[in-house]
Amino acid sequence: MDKELFDYTAQKVDELLAASSSSEGTLKAAQTWKDAVAGGIDDEALDAQTKLLLDALDEHHTTIDEVIAFASGPARELFGEEAAGQLLVHQQERKAEGARYCDCAACTAAQELLARHGRPVL
Repeated sequence: MDKELFDYTAQKVDELLAASSSSEGTLKAAQTWKDAVAGGIDDEALDAQTKLLLDALDEHHTTIDEVIAFASGPARELFGEEAAGQLLVHQQERKAEGARYCDCAACTAAQELLARHGRPVL
């Protein structure tokens, strides 16, 4: 992996780790990648760790309909009626504009990282 792609990947991993919306699986995959590269690994090991990270992210595509369902139900208890209502309206507007996936910080970073590595979310 060239330095530019490595630096981009490291930046997105940091974004995933900082995002409060990251799932446990995403956090684990991102932290595992970060720990592996912090220990100084060769190119082959880096490629293997990056593949594991991307495979984990590839399994977690939150669709716009899933976000709308979340905002309509569980988000009310987690965030309160007002915040959940704002999330619901925002996601319904995005869906009307043709959005297909969640736009939270974690999903955005994951989608950008996958696309940069040639695995765009379709």
